[in-house]
Amino acid sequence: MRPIRVLIVEDSLVFRELLVQNLNKDPAIQVVGTAEDPFEARDAILAYKPDVMTLDVELPRMSGIEFLRKLIPQYPLPVVVISSLSDKVFDALNAGAVDFVAKPVATSKLQLENFIRNELLVKIKIASTAKISNIKKMAMSNEEQHLPVKKNDLVVAIGASTGGTEAILAVVKEFGADIPGIVVVQHMPPGFTQMYAKRLNDQCRIQVKEAETGDRVKPGHMLIAPGGDRHMRLLKVNGTYQVEIKSGPKVNGHCPSVDVLFESVAKAAGPDAVGIILTGMGGDGAKGLLAMRNAGAKTIGQDESTCVVYGMPKVAYDLGAVQHQEKLSDIPRRTYSILNKM
Repeated sequence: MRPIRVLIVEDSLVFRELLVQNLNKDPAIQVVGTAEDPFEARDAILAYKPDVMTLDVELPRMSGIEFLRKLIPQYPLPVVVISSLSDKVFDALNAGAVDFVAKPVATSKLQLENFIRNELLVKIKIASTAKISNIKKMAMSNEEQHLPVKKNDLVVAIGASTGGTEAILAVVKEFGADIPGIVVVQHMPPGFTQMYAKRLNDQCRIQVKEAETGDRVKPGHMLIAPGGDRHMRLLKVNGTYQVEIKSGPKVNGHCPSVDVLFESVAKAAGPDAVGIILTGMGGDGAKGLLAMRNAGAKTIGQDESTCVVYGMPKVAYDLGAVQHQEKLSDIPRRTYSILNKM
């Protein structure tokens, strides 16, 4: 099996050379070229035909985001963005990037090498399997009219990973203030979840925030698990749902974990819940979704034709955890249909 051909676009010479040296240590990776700015990158894409490109957001002569908007329509290529803590990364994902990593603030060479090996390498390998054609499909909005949900003691739980930031937006933009309380785990580095929540809050009809322990789960509101080293669980306290954010070890390689959330929803809400698993690599959330279904909840999985990475939904489907497999654009309609029958 031939190695994944990688093009690095990075204006810092020191960081660029560090990326080349460490990525090339993995036999599954071959760095075929580097570029300092988007104009060099365009020529390198034509010359080297890479499988994946890493891209800094801040570049000379043209921003990484503007480059993405011009590049992806002409050269559909999986791109992993390397970004400092900034909400610009979500513009990059909207422009067609598959995923991102948080650029380390560490200054030691060892810390930077650990970041490349433990984070960036994983993202590159996942990106190499992504379906770029499915990224832009997420921007489509149906704005369908739905019958209002009458029961207000229900819970909607959503889990996603690679490609999930745009997939979640595509789904929740269709929800109105009548939607039951939503709890979400999207695999994301610490710091970015708060910015993501604000972004969704600005673009959706529902209210969205990064979750804190004790936050109530109520209609028309969505709580996103904070990235970092804590899990989010649903609890039922004195007849009302609320969340608990608590430190814990990684589950399925993730913290927060979709499985941890879904299993808590199965326990706390039982049949009064809907579980939705969206695009992402790996199997996080599959067992938890099965636990939800076994507890009487209704479950939905995104189908292969619209996933950027058909990993998590596939594992869930193969386990028998998915009752309704839907295209991304049909998930809001299916969600409302289920809720109106509960």
